[in-house]
Amino acid sequence: MKTLIVSAGLIFNQGKYLVTQRKKDASHGLLWEFPGGKVKEGEEPKEALRRELKEELGIETEVGTIFEPVFYPYPEQPILLLVYPCRIKKGIPTPIECHGLRWVTRRELIRLDMPPADQPVLKRLSSSEEGHFF
Repeated sequence: MKTLIVSAGLIFNQGKYLVTQRKKDASHGLLWEFPGGKVKEGEEPKEALRRELKEELGIETEVGTIFEPVFYPYPEQPILLLVYPCRIKKGIPTPIECHGLRWVTRRELIRLDMPPADQPVLKRLSSSEEGHFF
């Protein structure tokens, strides 16, 4: 089975992280996640993330150096989740292609119902100096 590559953005601003809620009918529906999406065949992961953030949230971003790569063997399809710190360059996040969005503190973040692949990212965030990823 082919591994799906997914890019996600770690967007931190004024002490809070941006998370989005998956659509109800999506895989892992209504769970919270770091915004992003699938990398298309032949697409560079950072470019995929910029594209996904523009499509899903209507924002233009600067993408930094990878924060955390996570391989997770979901039974339906394994994924390689590539998480990058991002800065918003233009626009205000709007839930275009997701159920909703929230800005949350680190304490709130670890209490959210998130997919299993996000757990190593949460663990690393809990041991990192807050907001210093870029």
